[in-house]
Amino acid sequence: MRAVDSAAQMERVLAAAFACGINHLETAPAYGPAEAYLGQAMAKLALRRDQLVITSKILPGVGLIEGRQQLRACLRRLGVERLDNLAVHGLNRPEHLDWALKGEGKELLDWAISEGLVGQLGFSSHGSSGLIEAALGSGCFGFCSLHLHLFDQERLPLARRALAAGLGVMAISPADKGGRLYDPPLELSADCAPLAPLELAYRFLISEGISTLSLGAAQPGDLAWAERLAAADGARTRLEKEALERLAAAAARRLGPDRCGQCRACLPCPQAVPIPELLRLRNLALGHGMTAFATERYNLIGRAGHWWEQLDARACERCGACLPRCPHGLAIPDLLAHTHALLAAPPRRRLWG
Repeated sequence: MRAVDSAAQMERVLAAAFACGINHLETAPAYGPAEAYLGQAMAKLALRRDQLVITSKILPGVGLIEGRQQLRACLRRLGVERLDNLAVHGLNRPEHLDWALKGEGKELLDWAISEGLVGQLGFSSHGSSGLIEAALGSGCFGFCSLHLHLFDQERLPLARRALAAGLGVMAISPADKGGRLYDPPLELSADCAPLAPLELAYRFLISEGISTLSLGAAQPGDLAWAERLAAADGARTRLEKEALERLAAAAARRLGPDRCGQCRACLPCPQAVPIPELLRLRNLALGHGMTAFATERYNLIGRAGHWWEQLDARACERCGACLPRCPHGLAIPDLLAHTHALLAAPPRRRLWG
């Protein structure tokens, strides 16, 4: 989705990816010219179809006829007769899951399989854990793409359940949405040393058994860690365990008694404030020096539709409903106010939308 400035850029990235052992290409019609550029690059590099695993996606809610047209157009752009994987792109709301499991959505997905245009079905989701759990429990999907990050482990139990059931699991953007770890702050780098933060984040996910890491390369150099870690499978090493312990200890020290433990006992909020997510950003900014990332994510709230949170800390009315639920006795309304003061800034333009 990032190597889309030109067909030549995509070709350079794809050649570098293939050279370092990557064989899974994950794209979508929503990513501008990405599919067309990938198709051109695969043809120019003369890559055999059986050398690649190709995944694309389709947005939920489309009608049967239009969906068929979209899928065939996707295949034409990529220059292939069949996708290995087709995902529902952004299964983020209950109505999206309903679309996939019944009515025209189900008809479309069943048709794609019966026509041999798709090998297996899956979904990507930025939605709630409850929604993801329902999708996994439906038995209709063979893989899922989720936000699974070293610094956001809420969905790891769902990933473990999916893996145990034989589903493939892809981590969405561990380098960027996982904390802009390609450009780590000094505090984070020092806490992870001698390992690089991105190296530790990748290895954390690999050691958890995650099937695929989405790398989102914009240039060949973005694949350097993938090449270095190509054979780095298996359990965590002593160095990795020590680095993870240092990370936790450093955050606890810097945040002190105001650290949010992410237990989610504060929910539900009467005003629907996403308390744990907001305080997670505060944890990252103050506990790991990840202020740039936390600010970027905070100021995306309310600007990304169903892909991200809708309410920031200003929605807190100090009703106090969360206070007796917090096992750590946190002054949650005060911490939310501090979060807004710390992270509020003019919003940046999104890559998409």
